[in-house]
Parts: sequence; structure tokens; C-alpha cells
Amino acid sequence: MEPFPAPGPGFPAEQSSPVLQKEFHVLVGVTGSVAALKLPLLITQLLQIPGLEVRVVTTERAKHFYKAQEIPVTLYSDEDEWQLWRGRSDPVLHVELRRWADLMLVAPLDANTLAKLANGICDNLLTCVIRAWDLSKPLLFCPAMNTAMWEHPITARQVEQLKGFGYREIPCVVKKLVCGDQG
Repeated sequence: MEPFPAPGPGFPAEQSSPVLQKEFHVLVGVTGSVAALKLPLLITQLLQIPGLEVRVVTTERAKHFYKAQEIPVTLYSDEDEWQLWRGRSDPVLHVELRRWADLMLVAPLDANTLAKLANGICDNLLTCVIRAWDLSKPLLFCPAMNTAMWEHPITARQVEQLKGFGYREIPCVVKKLVCGDQG
């Protein structure tokens, strides 16, 4: 983990423009859904947007689905939360990430983390960032799970709970899943 840098003053939007624009900070959360396979592609696509700075917070289970060396941005995990803080005046990573980000995108949001968020459980770096989230900033979530899990009645309640917090759902798409099911 690299040290948590202070936000910069901005940069010129174009070489010829004297106007400074603030860089837009996107924090991507990734959870243990097989859809986490697409994290390298998602980050690559986001980095093509001018003026966007991206960082990633991963759960331990999400690490199973991608290679860290394929992620060309700062990647934070649970271990980083505990290495950064040593004493009373030290920064707390989940609070610093929340302050840094202008927008949070949780993609994919697995059934386990969905349940944690809907019930206020914050037992890892990602769920702590979300629990501390500034509700005046957008938080987008992309549910991704097996069709049987998606169709369970509790899932709809949990999605509605997150929407009730002001988070915005990016709906699932129907396709052939890795397990072979269509859903």
C-alpha cells in the first residue's frame, strides 16, 4: 500500500486551458462475486475518462477473482486499514477514503456484502467505508449474484434498504452466468 496522499489542487483540463478543474475521485468497491473477474476491465474503462482518478477497495473474497498486478491503480484491502493506523493522531483509512472520494461505485456487490450493508454490519474495510459514507455524495451499487440468490425474497428487501439510504442501484443484466445458468 502506498501512503495516503493528500488530495491535490487540481490540474488543467486541457493543455491550452488556463482554468483549473478539480480531478474527480472515484472509489470502486469490489466484493466476492464471480463478476469481480471484470475488475481489470472496469478500471481500464474508467481510466479512459479524462480527469478521473480511481482507487479500489477490495474484500478478501474478491481477491480470488482477479490478479492484483492487473489493477493499475491503488488497491486497498483489510490489511491496509490496520497498517495505516498506529496511534491516536494517525489517519483512519476508511475515513480518509470516504473524504477523498467524490463518488463510490460498488461493482460487483455480492449477496453477502449486500446483506451486511442492509443491516449496518461493517466488519471489513469496504463495509466501514460505506458505513461512514457521506450521504451527500453518490454511491452506486451493482448487484451481482447467482439467479437463485437474486430471486430470494430477502434480496429485494435488502436492495430497497440500500435505496432507502439514498444509494443508487445499477440494475442486473440477464445473461449466461459462469455456473451455466441463464439469469
